[in-house]
Amino acid sequence: SGDKVLFGATVTLVDEDTEEEVTYQIVGDYEADITKGLISINAPIARALVGKKQGASVEVKTPNGEKSYEILKVEFK
Repeated sequence: SGDKVLFGATVTLVDEDTEEEVTYQIVGDYEADITKGLISINAPIARALVGKKQGASVEVKTPNGEKSYEILKVEFK
C-alpha cells in the first residue's frame, strides 16, 4: 500500500494548530537538509511519522513543546 509512511516517502502534513502545510521527504542522515525539506529518518518528526497512514494524526515532541500534525498525503517519487 502506498499510503503508509516509510523511508523515502514524501509526506505532506498540516499543523493542526496553525493550519500551515509542510512537506518533508524522509531520507538518511547524510542526505538530510531541512532547507530542502529533507529530514533524517532518525529525526523525531520522522520517527513519529513512520508506519502511519494518510489521514492519521501524529504528536511530535519538539523543543518548543508538542505539535500535532495530520498526514495529508504520502507519496513515493
